[in-house]
Amino acid sequence: MLTFVGLGLYDEKDITLKGLEAIKEADVVYAEFYTSPLGGKTVEKMEEVYGKRISVLERGDIEENVEEGILKLAKNKKVVLLSGGDAMIATTHVDLRLRAIDMGIETRIIHAPSISSAVAGLCGLQSYKFGKSATVSPPYKGVISEVPYDTIIANKERGLHTLLYLDIPMRINEALRLLEAVEEKRKAEVLKKSIIVGIARAGSDRPVVKADYLNALKSYEFGELPHVIVVPGELHFLEKEALIKIAQAPEAI
Repeated sequence: MLTFVGLGLYDEKDITLKGLEAIKEADVVYAEFYTSPLGGKTVEKMEEVYGKRISVLERGDIEENVEEGILKLAKNKKVVLLSGGDAMIATTHVDLRLRAIDMGIETRIIHAPSISSAVAGLCGLQSYKFGKSATVSPPYKGVISEVPYDTIIANKERGLHTLLYLDIPMRINEALRLLEAVEEKRKAEVLKKSIIVGIARAGSDRPVVKADYLNALKSYEFGELPHVIVVPGELHFLEKEALIKIAQAPEAI
C-alpha cells in the first residue's frame, strides 16, 4: 500500500491522528518538500515526534523511474509519503497515485489542512468567492510570467478573489514587485487600485495577516516564510469589516 499523508499547515503538530497512526504502522516513511515548504517543521523534529525514521525524496524520486523506486517498494510494504499541507493538492501526487493504481498497488489518502482551505478563515473572506489560483515564480531567463496577473484579472471580472501561491523561497514583497512590473508593462492600474492581503506563516501560533494597497504592502515586513498573497475581488460588507478588523486594512476600503 502507498499512503499519502498531509502534514498540515505549519509545524510537526499539524498532522492528523489518522496520519500519525499511518506513520506508526508503516514499514517505510518518505517525505518530500519541493511541492510545499517545511514551514516550522524540521525532519529531525518530525522523527522525534512521530517515532519513525523519515527519508526525504527529491523531485526526481517521485516524477522519474518511480516504478523502480517508491512504487516497487509499495508493492510489498506499507509505504507512507508525507507532504506539506493536504496530501493531494499537488498534481505530482495525483500522477504518482495513478501510476500506483496501474501497478495494482492499493492507495490511501489522509487529508490535512492546507493554505487553500485555511486562507479564507485567516483573512475573513468568503471561501466560495475564490476563483482560480496561480503561482508567482521568479523570472525565467529574465522573463516574468504574466499568468498570475492574467488570473487576477479574470477572477476580478467575475468578482472573485485570487489566491496566489509563491515559489517556496519567495517573499510577498518580491512577488508584489513582479506583479507590479507586469502591470506597468501593460500600462494598467488594476493592482494599484486593489486592496491586497499578505499572509505569512499560516497555521503557526502567530501568523501575520496584513491588508493594504500595493504601494504600502510591498514595503511591509512579513517576517519568516512561508508567504502567500490574496487579491480580493468584489467585497461583501462583512468581508470589508473582516479585512479591517482582522488584517488592519484601511478604513476607507
